[in-house]
Amino acid sequence: MNIRRAEPKDLTKIQQCNLHNLPENYHMKSWAYSFITWPEISYLAEDSSGRVVGYVLSSMWVKVAHIEPDEEYPWLQVGHVNSLSVLRTYRRLGLAKRLMLLSKKAMIESYNIEYIQLHVRKSNRAAFSLYSEKLGFKIHRKEAGYYGDGEDAYSMRIVLKPRSFTHRLGRRVQAFVYARQRAVANWTLKCAKRVSQIK
Repeated sequence: MNIRRAEPKDLTKIQQCNLHNLPENYHMKSWAYSFITWPEISYLAEDSSGRVVGYVLSSMWVKVAHIEPDEEYPWLQVGHVNSLSVLRTYRRLGLAKRLMLLSKKAMIESYNIEYIQLHVRKSNRAAFSLYSEKLGFKIHRKEAGYYGDGEDAYSMRIVLKPRSFTHRLGRRVQAFVYARQRAVANWTLKCAKRVSQIK
């Protein structure tokens, strides 16, 4: 079993793994956008034949308190797990946990994140157990009708920095981050143009 960073060349294989396991499927351009914009934080597991048997697709968000007043804390960098999947025949081998820990480590080292968030179906007890019992995620809130079929989701988080740290940052840092957010937005627009050229 080989675990490595996911690359744009792996898109088709990853999407096949997704189609086998999850009801939520993503457009190819959405996958490509994440790989191009945040190439360090998504991982896959492949068998000896090169088939993708599991993956974690992650991205980054930037949040500023005075822009998003509903946020409890003025956190800056936020890691987001878009999708995690392992083929049924490869479950109970610890692959999902290993993939998540690698993505978490990469997000911390590359982006100095404040917390990681994800969504999980309310009915998905196995995934909920993985996130809460083995990875330390806590329920942040329940989001009614989050999924396309109307099922509710738990929004879950794992905090990596204490509240007191962010509270000491003050308005100057928030202003700096707001400026950085605008710069990131401009850069991601350029990436989006590159992605739009992918057929």
